[in-house]
Amino acid sequence: MEYRKIKDDDDEDAHDVASDLESLKGKSHTVASSNIALATLGGGGGSTERTNWKRKGVVTCALTILTSSQAILIVWSKRAGKYEYSVTTANFLVETLKCALSLLALTRIWKNEGVTDDNRLSTTYDEVKVFPIPAALYLFKNLLQYYIFAYVDAPGYQILKNLNIISTGVLYRIILKKKLSEIQWAGFILLCCGCTTAQLNSNSDRVLQTSLPGWIMAIVMALLSGFAGVYTEAIIKKRPSRNINVQNFWLYVFGMAFNAVAIVIQDFDAVANKGFFHGYSFITVLMILNHALSGIAVSMVMKYADNIVKVYSTSVAMLLTAVVSVFLFNFHLSLAFFLGSTVVSVSVYLHSAGKLR
Repeated sequence: MEYRKIKDDDDEDAHDVASDLESLKGKSHTVASSNIALATLGGGGGSTERTNWKRKGVVTCALTILTSSQAILIVWSKRAGKYEYSVTTANFLVETLKCALSLLALTRIWKNEGVTDDNRLSTTYDEVKVFPIPAALYLFKNLLQYYIFAYVDAPGYQILKNLNIISTGVLYRIILKKKLSEIQWAGFILLCCGCTTAQLNSNSDRVLQTSLPGWIMAIVMALLSGFAGVYTEAIIKKRPSRNINVQNFWLYVFGMAFNAVAIVIQDFDAVANKGFFHGYSFITVLMILNHALSGIAVSMVMKYADNIVKVYSTSVAMLLTAVVSVFLFNFHLSLAFFLGSTVVSVSVYLHSAGKLR
């Protein structure tokens, strides 16, 4: 929202009392008019703030719930411990569904509110040229993910993934110039330690024996993931009044394009011989729907909150997934999990309590 500056047009040549009174009346009228206009646009300062907090709360809770069920659906989609479907085609369908949902939301907005400069789908080159960058970063990160398993096992990979937390915080400060208090930085480091502790098991010491190429890949993946998230937030918030569904549409169009490239690079022969939907099941469809809704929730969090909230939301979702897995997969919670959960809870409190005033 662009705010109009209140201009002071006082007459420098006015010397008598009557002129001064007229000038003050003019100023009061201008200020009052501006306040009325702002109240009309925003519904009042207090009302707008409450609406924003409610919106942030809804999208954050939605992201937490969707992310926590994401890992469960991925496990269920496997057969005999393997993916019978093509992961790249599933990713392509996720981007396609997100694009379709954004377009559906826009259609409803156009029907109810009409087409405006902020919700029209047409755009300029300057606006759209930045959208391929996060899509390309995520593609490289996902491709690198397949090669890192040559150097680390699955539990070790889950632990190394927590480097994303630190990289997001550092890049958030550097790129977006957003300041975190010392208490919030302490909470952020505790979040990383808590998530790592919750994932420890008897084989976790192997992480320390990871070779140099494995560490380099893990660090590069963390930087790619952190930069893609922070950069996406930057371009989404660059034009605050722009409808989020329009921004999502263009993000997902390029996501579809880059995932199509991934299909050609990784699974072209499998798709050509077995078919695009080979190995798909009802659970696979639910997983794709979950990923699509999670992706939209992430963009909403970036639009109305920030990457820090996203990191905390996904971290809490990881703990929630473990708890649900106790009932679904007979997963046994360890002492390390309870200690890690406690540290994460303290981290969430510190982040809230340490906000800069």
